[in-house]
Amino acid sequence: MSEAAGHHGAAHRADGANPPFSVILEMRDITKEFPGVKALSNVSMTVRRGEVHAICGENGAGKSTLMKVLSGVYPAGDYEGEIHFEGQLCEFHNIRDSEHAGIVIIHQELALIPELSIAENIFLGNEEARGGVIDWMATRQRASELLARVGLKELPDTKIKDIGVGKQQLVEIAKALSKDVKLLILDEPTAALNEGDSQHLLDLISGLRSKGVTCIMISHKLNEIEQIADSITIIRDGRSIETLRVKEDGVDENRIIRGMVGRDLESRFPDHTPEIGEVFFEVRNWTVRHPAVPDRLVAKNSSFFVRRGEIVGFAGLMGAGRTELMRSLFGRSYGTYVSGTIIKDGKELRLRSVADAIDHGLAYVTEDRKTLGLNLLDDIKRTTVSARLKRITRGFVVDEREEYNYAESYRKSLRTKAPSVDEGVAKLSGGNQQKVVLAKWLFTEPDLLILDEPTRGIDVGAKFEIYGIIQSMAAQGKGVVLVSSELPELIGLSDRIYTINEGAITGVLDKSQADQESLMRLMTQTSSRGSGAARASA
Repeated sequence: MSEAAGHHGAAHRADGANPPFSVILEMRDITKEFPGVKALSNVSMTVRRGEVHAICGENGAGKSTLMKVLSGVYPAGDYEGEIHFEGQLCEFHNIRDSEHAGIVIIHQELALIPELSIAENIFLGNEEARGGVIDWMATRQRASELLARVGLKELPDTKIKDIGVGKQQLVEIAKALSKDVKLLILDEPTAALNEGDSQHLLDLISGLRSKGVTCIMISHKLNEIEQIADSITIIRDGRSIETLRVKEDGVDENRIIRGMVGRDLESRFPDHTPEIGEVFFEVRNWTVRHPAVPDRLVAKNSSFFVRRGEIVGFAGLMGAGRTELMRSLFGRSYGTYVSGTIIKDGKELRLRSVADAIDHGLAYVTEDRKTLGLNLLDDIKRTTVSARLKRITRGFVVDEREEYNYAESYRKSLRTKAPSVDEGVAKLSGGNQQKVVLAKWLFTEPDLLILDEPTRGIDVGAKFEIYGIIQSMAAQGKGVVLVSSELPELIGLSDRIYTINEGAITGVLDKSQADQESLMRLMTQTSSRGSGAARASA
């Protein structure tokens, strides 16, 4: 530790006072290497006190790595360069060091314990205690004060598992505020939130700014960055490219994209001329019960169809039942089947397991790639072939040459950035992990590919590539079902869009009819008139 650093890593004046600096943070020439990879190369960044400072860049650019350096996840000595916080040179050897200085990071994967209460989570590791004994009255009282500060109307004793992800994000911020945060780092804070929860969180961040809390925000949602950020640092290929002042420089989304990818993107979606064939997949009157709440239906008499070469979108607010419907169709992997029929190529299918669904040409790319889509302990090669091993099995033995060749072929065709197919999937960026998930399901040779939030948490450049993959699937005559919370994405890619609310299909619009206003109107409708009409039009 340097002489300038204090006991917990952050230096302070001897008299305990912290003078008001206009700059709260400077990171100078930060270089961080992993075996065979230079993740950061002489990255520098200056953050002004009391601002919202956004960090933008493609997946794998080094954004999260830089924040892990700042927060002590990667300790001093594991990187080169200097961190100056509140005018003092600092060396953080762990997260506790950075938190003691007033720097708190909220990761994209929330660090909350589902079985504990909100109050317990807020003060976990930072307990309100007297004489070594937790003061539960003080814990609940202070938790109530923090919940009021973040605008969360929940009781402190409510368990985390009983609140939605939007409220969990607010608990994380309350937890940060309990540590007297001066600099709050938010990594993709709205990635899993619906539009309403996202706006509430952005309003909260703006309110924290007005109260003197400095925020660093990583996000791929450029419209949110444009709305809330005062400054933007753009990182590309592990290097800091530029810092923009949003108002002074007149920054818009296109300007941010140009900095991120090094060129202008004339269109957010690749050119595509659909060649749509006959109906080959149809769902009729599909009804499914919630797995834990028998009197709740997650799919209600839902009917829809897909034609060959067609991209069919599904729009709905958070909790509308889109994911539940798709998983229940995919080998009944969610919920309890009540009634309904699946027809493919004129024949009724009885899909009682995921294996049945795969054997009949269905594939499902989950919205939760890290929990349900990938084994983070495995490598690219084994992951790519994992959903249909019998394609490369001879007797009971996997043909390792074929395994390698298939994985390498998909790595090249999908342009997955990795040194080799032996690379662990946990080491890949979000966009490249998503490509591996796509490769896994493309390897099954599906006729129908269901994509649930396929671009969540992915930068604009990687999105463009995945859009191209989706369109190429349709061009091959396959059917694609696209579930997305981003209405511009659905409108830009889909040939038809169904809307769903409370487990029921409420309408269907052709591409020429679809705009955000009409979709939102149907997404908030409670009747299911659209369901029967959708089937009749087949």
